[in-house]
Amino acid sequence: MQLIDRYILKLFLLFLVAGIAVFVTLFLTVDVMSFALRNADAPTTALIKLYGYKTPALIYQLMPVACLMATLFTLSSLNKSNELTALFSMGMGLARIATPILAAVAVISVVCFGIADQILPRLTQQANYVEYVEIKKRPGMYATVKTMKIWYRTENILFNIKTLNPQEAKAQGITLYYFDPNWDLTQLITANEVEMKGSQWELKNGLVTLFATESSFPLTKSFASKTISMNEDLTDIQSTTNSSDVMSLKELGRFIERNKEAGLNTLRYEVDYQAKFGFAFAAFVMSLVGVPFSVSRARSGGTFVNLGICLGLAFLYWGTYNSGITLGQNGYIPPIVAAWGPNTLAVLLAVFLLKRGKR
Repeated sequence: MQLIDRYILKLFLLFLVAGIAVFVTLFLTVDVMSFALRNADAPTTALIKLYGYKTPALIYQLMPVACLMATLFTLSSLNKSNELTALFSMGMGLARIATPILAAVAVISVVCFGIADQILPRLTQQANYVEYVEIKKRPGMYATVKTMKIWYRTENILFNIKTLNPQEAKAQGITLYYFDPNWDLTQLITANEVEMKGSQWELKNGLVTLFATESSFPLTKSFASKTISMNEDLTDIQSTTNSSDVMSLKELGRFIERNKEAGLNTLRYEVDYQAKFGFAFAAFVMSLVGVPFSVSRARSGGTFVNLGICLGLAFLYWGTYNSGITLGQNGYIPPIVAAWGPNTLAVLLAVFLLKRGKR
């Protein structure tokens, strides 16, 4: 049995490495060409650095699909060579035959989860720095999370945002610092809420403080609503402000706690927190779903039929997963249900199909 398990595992790992290599090569070829065309003046060394930092995250994102495809091709190849028939004749069921594959995927999922939590956030920060500072020459658009605030700089304005909701074009807890050419503070604006309408931002319930040179005391005035013009529009800020991607679970947990204490809406970040766990098990779940379909249609079309079925299941899973995340971020379902609901449904489906197969 150990010899058979090692043989199946070796075949699975071979398909997995080949699948990852193909997927990553195809994605990088298209993405690099597209990015290079949009940034024709980008130095070659900067592009190499950018995609060097991005590639590990790309592999992590593609791992569930790669594991599904490796599971499919491993069992389908065994089925095509009649090796599955021999194993069935020995009294082994399909679930037992797939055990070394699922065990390997489980180990891969745990390792990838640790890497995604401790390493990928730092690589994402480095990729953002290369893209916005070295390539696009827009250091003001390089967003980093410091304590519990998101900081930006545009020309002579420095501002921070406690919570940003790009989907609704709203922010909470904003502070803007205005400087003169000598970088002396001239004006300070704080607001509880912001509605971003392109370059026009509407601030609500805030204070304006003026630091006039002719006065030794700053002048402060409150306002219910105030409109200001900003150089950065929402689409630029939205592209750099998925702060969950640049924080580990521990950092994200502290971020949520501090914003809750400040009375801010943290629903989106709570969903992201749960999704970090849910996505880590996506590879195992998708591989488990792929097991019964890998041999179910061997007589009516072979590998290509199974491939089409599994690709359809993959799209169905991702559609359900993304829908759950969206519903959770909009408050229709609890964060834990948003992140774990699709996984639970997929596991139940796989168990049902395996039992129905009676193998």
